Amino acid sequence: MNLDATLSRLLTDGTLLAAWGGLVAASLAVLAWRLRRRDAAIAPLMKFVWGLTVLYSGPLGLAVFWYAGRTDIPRDSLWRRGFRSVAHCYSGCGTGEVLGVSLAVGLLAFKTTGTIVISFTLAYFFGYLLTVGPLMQEGVGFGEALKDAFYSETASITVMEIVAIGVDVWLAGEAGMGEVLFWSALVFSLTMGLIAAYPVNLLLIRVGVKEGMMNPAKASA
Repeated sequence: MNLDATLSRLLTDGTLLAAWGGLVAASLAVLAWRLRRRDAAIAPLMKFVWGLTVLYSGPLGLAVFWYAGRTDIPRDSLWRRGFRSVAHCYSGCGTGEVLGVSLAVGLLAFKTTGTIVISFTLAYFFGYLLTVGPLMQEGVGFGEALKDAFYSETASITVMEIVAIGVDVWLAGEAGMGEVLFWSALVFSLTMGLIAAYPVNLLLIRVGVKEGMMNPAKASA
């Protein structure tokens, strides 16, 4: 059996989808408890980031938070900074991709090319927005903030979306919004994009293009 046929079968299996939904709900509950009781000092933006990361990737997103996002991580490292950085990118890009695919297929009835264009456009928009907005709140001018976003985020967004949108089109390019595969393939593709962009973020931090998000332990202190 071909790989795409195998994945499509798994992504439309009712039992597996129900189990995944339960895992996502449990992961969100654990995250909400942590953010309220143990990690209240984390910045509101990162709480938003972790919420979307866990919503999109369930227990994998929770594992990333547990390893790199808690205020009581034992020590910080390049690996943890990379995970915080890619989660920040993921939350914006994922939102853009979900909106883009839904808008293109559900409202505009676009075919594959139009769906790809809109999804990429909104992924870049929301990915940059999550960098530009906080910088401007810190007093940085719009032009400088936008330049910083282009410089630091473009490579990560590009790799993430090439993989995510590519996987989604490969698995569900002909599916409509009323089909289970449309949504399950979208969720699966988002996680594939997250995984693909992680080494890119490590490299960007290593060479000084990105700083990585703040150590949450410092927020607690």
